Amino acid sequence: MSQSAVPGRDTVYVWFGRTAGDRPEAARRLLRHAGGMLLGRVETEIRVGRDAAGRPFVRAGDAAELPVSVSHAGDAVVVAARRAGPVGVDVETRRELPAVALARRWFAPGEAAWLADRPAERRAEAFLLLWTAKEAVGKALGRGLRDGGLGRLMPRPDGPGGLLRPVPGPGGLRVGHPRLAGDAAGDRVATAAPTGGPTLSDAAAGPSGLALFDTVAGPGGLVLAVAVGGPVDGVEIVTD
Repeated sequence: MSQSAVPGRDTVYVWFGRTAGDRPEAARRLLRHAGGMLLGRVETEIRVGRDAAGRPFVRAGDAAELPVSVSHAGDAVVVAARRAGPVGVDVETRRELPAVALARRWFAPGEAAWLADRPAERRAEAFLLLWTAKEAVGKALGRGLRDGGLGRLMPRPDGPGGLLRPVPGPGGLRVGHPRLAGDAAGDRVATAAPTGGPTLSDAAAGPSGLALFDTVAGPGGLVLAVAVGGPVDGVEIVTD
C-alpha cells in the first residue's frame, strides 16, 4: 500500500506483510519500503542488513540511518520505523500455552499473580500481551531480553491510561498493542528496537518507559507490541 510520511511529525509506522516462506527477504522488502518513505529516497538507494550485534539497519547512500525493528511469527512479518528515537516491535501467534507456569518462571511475582487472577480462557492472551511488550521494550532499549528483560515490569494490559502507556522505571519509554486494521481475527501487534536473549519457544521448552497500544486478539490471530522512546505523534499500520 502506498503511503506518504507527514513532514514535521514523528509518527511510528508499522509495516505488516505475509510471506509464503522467505521471511528474511520479506523483511528486507518492508525495510526498503520504510527507508524509501521515511528517508525520502528511492528504494534502490536504500541499504538494509544487520550489524555485528544482529540488529537490523536501514541506511541511505548519504549515511542517513533510520531507527527500525523487525519481528515475525508464522507467515507474518512486521517492521516498525520512525524518523527519530528508539523503536521496537514484537509479534507472536495467539495460541494456547501454560501461561501461569511460564509467568511464574519468567515474570516478576506481581505480574505472575495478576495473570493467575485472569479468567482461565484469557490467561494465554494476557501472557502474550506481557511477553510481546517486554520483547518490544527490550528491542527499543537495544538489548532485547538480555540482563533480566523478562523480569522488567510492564504496564498492566487492563490498566488505566491511553493508547501509549509508560513503562515503569527510568527511560521515558512507552509500549502498546495497536490493532491490525481489517484483520477479522482482531490481531494485536507489538513494536520495539534491537533483539536478543531468550525467545518464547525457549521459555516454554526449558527451565525506561515504553507505551502500550491496546486491542483484543482473536483466536489464531496475532499479538503485536510496539515500544517507543520519547513522545510520538501517532502510530500508523501500513499493509504491504
